[in-house]
Amino acid sequence: MGRRRQLHLEESLEDSFLNLTPLIDVVLIVLISFVLIAPLIEIDRVALAVGSSGTFDASAMQKSPINIYVLEDNSVKLNTKIVSLTELKTELKWVKAKYPREIPQLFQDKKSAFGTYQEVKNIVESIGFTGLDVILKSN
Repeated sequence: MGRRRQLHLEESLEDSFLNLTPLIDVVLIVLISFVLIAPLIEIDRVALAVGSSGTFDASAMQKSPINIYVLEDNSVKLNTKIVSLTELKTELKWVKAKYPREIPQLFQDKKSAFGTYQEVKNIVESIGFTGLDVILKSN
């Protein structure tokens, strides 16, 4: 009778343990996936200028001959000419040929849509400019 009780006790102990091997396998696969995919993800970063004061520097506006303005109504101006996004690409190709080393300056209105900024940035990158200065007024 003691043997039967011991056998029943061993069976109940085995039933109370949960097999975690499949769970550990899945966690390791997910971890390996993240390790492999993380370097492939592109993240845009905006470098912030370090200034000694919080005032707006108007002299920065005149440093580049390539000024792009995104207005409140999401219309786009290249220097003084209002252009569509397709025209912007054509005009920027011409400007890039004329000023190959210049960095365009983007003046983004705070009430304009972020999507317009993203489209302008993508156009600037597709033309081959190495950077884009985003200028914001503190007013």
